[in-house]
Amino acid sequence: MDSIKILDCTLRDGGYCNQWAFGRENILKTTEGLVCAGIDVIECGFITRKASGDPNISKFPSVQSISDIIPADRGSSKFVAMINFGEFEENEVPQRDESMINGLRVAFHKKNMDAALDLCRDIKSKGYDVYVQAMVTMAYSDTEFLNLISRVNKIRPYAFYIVDSFGMMKRKDIIRYFSLIEHNLDRTIFIGFHSHNNLQLAYSNAIALLDMRSGRDLIIDSSVYGMGRGAGNLNTELFINHLNEEYDAGYYIAPILTIMDEVINGFYQKTPWGYSLPNYLSAVHSAHPNYAGYLSEKNTLTVEAMDAIFAYMTPEKRVEFDKAYIESLYLECMDAGKIREQHFGEFTELVKDKTVLLIAPGRSSEDEKDTICAYSDRDDVISIGINIVYAGCDTDYTFVSNIRRYREIPVSGRSKCITTSNIPDNDSYLQIRYRDLLNEDEIVRDNAGLMAVKFFIQCGAGKIVLAGFDGYSYDSLENYADGLKAFIAKKATIDATNDGMSRILSDYSRQVDIEFLTKPKHYRI
Repeated sequence: MDSIKILDCTLRDGGYCNQWAFGRENILKTTEGLVCAGIDVIECGFITRKASGDPNISKFPSVQSISDIIPADRGSSKFVAMINFGEFEENEVPQRDESMINGLRVAFHKKNMDAALDLCRDIKSKGYDVYVQAMVTMAYSDTEFLNLISRVNKIRPYAFYIVDSFGMMKRKDIIRYFSLIEHNLDRTIFIGFHSHNNLQLAYSNAIALLDMRSGRDLIIDSSVYGMGRGAGNLNTELFINHLNEEYDAGYYIAPILTIMDEVINGFYQKTPWGYSLPNYLSAVHSAHPNYAGYLSEKNTLTVEAMDAIFAYMTPEKRVEFDKAYIESLYLECMDAGKIREQHFGEFTELVKDKTVLLIAPGRSSEDEKDTICAYSDRDDVISIGINIVYAGCDTDYTFVSNIRRYREIPVSGRSKCITTSNIPDNDSYLQIRYRDLLNEDEIVRDNAGLMAVKFFIQCGAGKIVLAGFDGYSYDSLENYADGLKAFIAKKATIDATNDGMSRILSDYSRQVDIEFLTKPKHYRI
């Protein structure tokens, strides 16, 4: 094997974990540390016309703007950035001089191959090393891939990549695509490998590539601490240690450990990345990892239900994330069950013009239990637990829209349940159509508490009193009386959820008198 190079993509792929807001000092500390470690190629981030030019963010509006973060002493390292095809044009790339980055990586989907290769050719003519990143390599048949290689040979870029965009490649897939490249790619072109860790195979797949010992020049992508979207990437610290032990590579580990400790660990504590069941499912179904993130953030689906939604997806829709598409599939899945409304008439007569106490499982439902139970005991009040059998006192009914929560309810208590049609159930008192209870705010469209409020408005309640509707805290353990039900989400999601709760409750208050028995802690009323 002639050479093995490491390309560290922490500041680019890792940016999916923190919206690229590393902070200027952290960006400088990372680039300088990677140089000290002897990393061969350092990816500084994205170049895109969508960038704001904020020096704290590793997205850049121009090639020239990256120069400020490149250390004066580059050591033996090359510096590159990535362009997503369509976000930057050839005429926006200046002629390269020595103060600039060494190369540009051009990422594109199969449908954009022709125009993307033209862009690669033009960028190379301006003096840059060009890295051809044909995303989702497994989307190409052998014939299509050989055609791509033939066209790449005519450009003779610096590197041509196998890209495991969805972390779904296994050893046999690596061998298959590498063999096609090895026997057909111009031998002056580096063969690159970019992996994701959805199946926990990034490390072993990279080693499999080395073990083929073909004599070709290789570039292996990695990131510090595996920082990257969803399941993350190959870990720089792990792989350079392997290269040091097996190939006497001479990388320095200590600077990488410093980056892990002083830069990356803080981001990991806020928004962890790594192996998860949703990311596993996205890889198994050859689907974009953003679909896994979307479904897992719903906090309403079992793993089996997620698996079913992935199975429904059409092959052409799996390659690129389509939020409207996955939303429609999610709603279709949730609304696929049956309804049983034989008791609906008698129930609406019971509720009409009455006061309904809805008890959500927020922390205040435990802290103010005495107040809630005293109110629940009033003769003119109908009390309802939301997704829980309320332990404080004996409620009249339980409203359940989450199958996870339904499974926690003892069979003996299900005859008092009002369930939504997404729950497979034959024991509840009443089962109502899920879709009929949704609201217009996407982030809280199927929030259980809001669905219950809408249902009792439809039933003609005269007044709705809310307890335990606290909203959501950044501290996940503060969100429920039962700490095991912790709501874990990004801060932006939590803020949007609280805003949505406030907005929709305000809308509903125009239809019925709504009163808070326990005051919300995290949103306005």
